Amino acid sequence: MLFTDIVDSTRQLASLGDSAWRRLLDEHDKLVNRLVGQFRGRLIKTTGDGILASFDGPGRGIKCAVALTEGAARLGLKIRAGLHTGEIETRGDDIAGIAVNAAARIMSEAGPGEILVSRVVTDLVAGAGVTFTRRDPRELKGLPGRWDLFATA
Repeated sequence: MLFTDIVDSTRQLASLGDSAWRRLLDEHDKLVNRLVGQFRGRLIKTTGDGILASFDGPGRGIKCAVALTEGAARLGLKIRAGLHTGEIETRGDDIAGIAVNAAARIMSEAGPGEILVSRVVTDLVAGAGVTFTRRDPRELKGLPGRWDLFATA
């Protein structure tokens, strides 16, 4: 699962005004739809200033996150992204479960322009040519234990 969030979206909305912000979000959403499809993902939902998408493999999720970060930067936006993989429950067109919550919490730990992933993701893409930088283990709100997180390089 991939969660993204536009950094400082409320500040940007206040600066740009409603109409200009809506146009910028429309461009963001077009980018999201194109890239999620390109990397064989499924857009689960938008969150106002971010997305939740699922992929049939974590490598494609990472590649999509990188492309989204670069595309958003060209629009003048910074996003943060988080990826995790695990068991999910389907609820109509939505997904739920502890793995979804973990992905959201991982995203919330990312800095502007950063893509953070869980240890599980790094293990699954071993040998795929993706490099990571280890971050200090962190407690994720509501989840047990400390989590090993890694930033894509």
